[in-house]
Amino acid sequence: MPGATSCVTRRTLLRAATVSAATAAAVPVLGPSTPATPAPPRPRPAAAPGRTDPLFRELDKKIRAGMAAYGIPGAAVGVLYRGTEYVKGYGVTNVDYPVPVDGDTVFRIGSTTKTFTGTTVMRLVEGGRLALDAPVRRYLPEFRTAEPSVASRVTLRQVLNHTAGWLGDDYQDTGAGDDAAAQYVAGMVRLPQLSPPGAVFAYNNAAVELAGRVVERVTGGPYESAVRDLLIDPLGMTHSRYFVNEVIGLNVAASHRVADGKPVVAPSDFALPRSLAAAGGLISSARDQLRWARFHLGDGTVPGSRTRLLTRRSLVAMRAHPGPGGTLYVEIDGVGVTWMLRPSAQGVRIVQHGGDTPGQHSGFLLVPDRGFAFTLLTNSEGGARLVLDLFADDWALRRFAGLSNLPARPHALSRRELARYEGRYTRQEVDEAGQLVTLEQEEVFAEKGGLVATVEAKPVGRLAFYRPDHALALTPDGEDTHTRVDFVRGAGGRVEWLRSGGRLSRREMAGK
Repeated sequence: MPGATSCVTRRTLLRAATVSAATAAAVPVLGPSTPATPAPPRPRPAAAPGRTDPLFRELDKKIRAGMAAYGIPGAAVGVLYRGTEYVKGYGVTNVDYPVPVDGDTVFRIGSTTKTFTGTTVMRLVEGGRLALDAPVRRYLPEFRTAEPSVASRVTLRQVLNHTAGWLGDDYQDTGAGDDAAAQYVAGMVRLPQLSPPGAVFAYNNAAVELAGRVVERVTGGPYESAVRDLLIDPLGMTHSRYFVNEVIGLNVAASHRVADGKPVVAPSDFALPRSLAAAGGLISSARDQLRWARFHLGDGTVPGSRTRLLTRRSLVAMRAHPGPGGTLYVEIDGVGVTWMLRPSAQGVRIVQHGGDTPGQHSGFLLVPDRGFAFTLLTNSEGGARLVLDLFADDWALRRFAGLSNLPARPHALSRRELARYEGRYTRQEVDEAGQLVTLEQEEVFAEKGGLVATVEAKPVGRLAFYRPDHALALTPDGEDTHTRVDFVRGAGGRVEWLRSGGRLSRREMAGK
């Protein structure tokens, strides 16, 4: 439920920003390998700030403590702070065959991949080949949705800002061929429409996969090739690839599950269906992720060169004009072009993403007004909790950027007020076999001024309200999980949805 301390299941995948669980079918992802272009010079730290700056010593201590507590064998961090880069590896890539992690070790970055998809779209927008406010049907006339009128109305911008409105968790595996994205999009007609396009934020992997298919249509080649040609190779990101066969020879962080508090290698978990490439398929390193951050904090040129990929105006537009807001573990003002736009108590905007695949959890954020960037990659299920500690909590933001979360002081509600939220909440998704399944049903009821959530009569979490329709997610024992949720009302003002982890769970009235 709302908390982020539950075990990882085999049903959740590619959650953004900060997340608690992930999965994918164990299907090899194979594809063509093309030679890398020579990389521009990589900026290096002027000094090793971790040896002298107490902030970096504190960060090291925080990461090492989290690795020990949560069963994380390896991690890599990248920080851009006051013009200086700090890149460091911790632990090992694999508990069975231990090799030290360094800044060039490659991990799956999960949903931060979406920002590469969005930035590729922006390059095509600047080239006059796409328009953000054009209907998707302009580029994919064959696109169909469960509600026929939606397919003709939904725009590329709505696809990229998670307001398309259909069920977003579709994990069907359509094979390893170059037609994987086309087959995936054809299958989206099965996805129920939850809200009108543009009306409600609900995290949507399927929508971003649709954007990847649009990229294929206008470029005339596979999605992965377009991203490499337009972004990855020009930026010199030599440790960022989509296909497993392209990272052979690099230092690869293996995926791990956690059993009895100890990490256990899970080799098959590293695989990901090619149909999910645009939403979460990229493999990358902390050093490359920091290069990605420098590009997005810059003027649109390749860091260290005069080669221009985008205008500054387009970069700014990606993190502006958000769609409807809500919660995604933290409160967000909404989503720009694939970037989560997060408010702070100081009025300075935080630009954030992150992601999860089985046994690989990551976080990524930028603060353009502070010139600050922070990324963390981990190779264990337990990494989800460390990502929450560092990216949903404001621990790192307060120390490095002087920012904090919006205040959230819980207060008790009356029994009458709480009755507006009570009921059974259910969520659906499409599994790897393409079947629409209903996940566990949560019963939510009032207790001691807040709400308790149960599954099969067992408490799984508590909700403590801090403002109308917004609550902190706590463990059954009342421990803070650094996670916020909210309730979404319908046109008549009745609570219709619980939004947790950016997903919508439909409400049924209590006792029905």
